[in-house]
Amino acid sequence: MIRFIEDHRDQYGVEPICRVLPIAPSSYYEHARRIRQPETAPPRVQRDAMLRSEIRRVWKDNFRVYGAPKVWRQLNREGIAVARCTVERLMREMGLSGAVRGKKVRTTIPEAGAPCTMDKVNRNFCVPAPNSLWVSDFTYISTSSGFDYVAFVIDAFARRIVGWRVSRTAHASFVLKPIAFNLFHILLL
Repeated sequence: MIRFIEDHRDQYGVEPICRVLPIAPSSYYEHARRIRQPETAPPRVQRDAMLRSEIRRVWKDNFRVYGAPKVWRQLNREGIAVARCTVERLMREMGLSGAVRGKKVRTTIPEAGAPCTMDKVNRNFCVPAPNSLWVSDFTYISTSSGFDYVAFVIDAFARRIVGWRVSRTAHASFVLKPIAFNLFHILLL
């Protein structure tokens, strides 16, 4: 809004523009004065400006990998007393962040051209009797040796797992085997 007022103040004047926009003329004039005379800004604004340059310096000196906790510790070691929440706030405002360790885990890779499966029950999971609606899903569990995948079948009536299987890979046959096993088991009963 401030930039809009500055762009059109010669044509319309500040007060008429401020009447149309939800801003008080005194707010615009205060902002303009702070730009012309930065020393008249409130103490917090002045300190934030000084801290921004120090935070950016520490962040750059440490190869742009330091996050807010390490930047905060470094500033305090250098004798710049600042609260950690202030460093977090200023880094967030400046768009600075530390390096994130580890790699992003990607368990499924969707096929772009594959059609989406239809919702065959229209999100209605209320069923009148057992074994009339089964739903299946699978998830992954992080272990010390990698990921294990668990497929399970749930009876929507009882809301209990009626079959499950664990595998080291996540393929379609892996998800379908618990269903086939349970169908065979029910047919035997």
